[in-house]
Amino acid sequence: MTIARLTNLLLCALLAAPASAALSRDDLKKALDANPDLVLGALKKSDKMKFFEFIVESQQEFQKNKAKEEALREEQEREKSFKNPLKPELGAGARARGNVNAPITIVEYSDFQCPYCSQGFKNLEQLRKTHGDKLRVVFKNFPLSFHPLAMPAAQWFEALALQSPEKAWVFHDTLFENQSKLGEDYFKLLTKDLGLDVAKAAKDAQGDAVKNKIEADIREAKKFGIEGTPAYLINGVPLRGAYPVEAFEQIISKLQTSK
Repeated sequence: MTIARLTNLLLCALLAAPASAALSRDDLKKALDANPDLVLGALKKSDKMKFFEFIVESQQEFQKNKAKEEALREEQEREKSFKNPLKPELGAGARARGNVNAPITIVEYSDFQCPYCSQGFKNLEQLRKTHGDKLRVVFKNFPLSFHPLAMPAAQWFEALALQSPEKAWVFHDTLFENQSKLGEDYFKLLTKDLGLDVAKAAKDAQGDAVKNKIEADIREAKKFGIEGTPAYLINGVPLRGAYPVEAFEQIISKLQTSK
């Protein structure tokens, strides 16, 4: 019997839980808080490190199992979506580039301050070069609350798109290539360099049109169960996380084969 299994059985007994249950960090804390003598007894033994090994290994095993379960759930969801794809809004207001009639559309939910999104941007650029007119990319804003510069960046991107969708894409690319420079001064500098109206962009960034657009993107992401960035829909097939280009290619290949 493994150390983690022995620990799990002991804690399950203390919690009156089924022996097959996976104990969380809170479960562990509850058991030890309720039974301090267990901790003291273990620490009085000569091999104190064994006790800590029990705790660490049990927690690691729980996290590993949790990750496996999440990966399996996502894979099952993905398989179902090949037959019943998710349907994002792709109307006139969508920030898209590429052939509108492309057989493959990747919708990206992204955060300008997220380092994983920066890598995701590079991956999409590689895919655009590989697939050319057969691929369209649609950008959706999903600024995360713990990235303080993500929302302002999204606001300026949408504000510039009201003046020039083409130049807004240049702004988009430049932000992901220079994440360390994000800030109001940098947004204004880029806007000026692009030959756009800085005062109008600053005003539009705080306007209702931009606010409503970003809120609509966020609502859509949450509707699809997206909680973090980056996340993608490839012809409606979800891919959540910072996956390499190969993961996109596998889905694209399967979509083409299914046709």
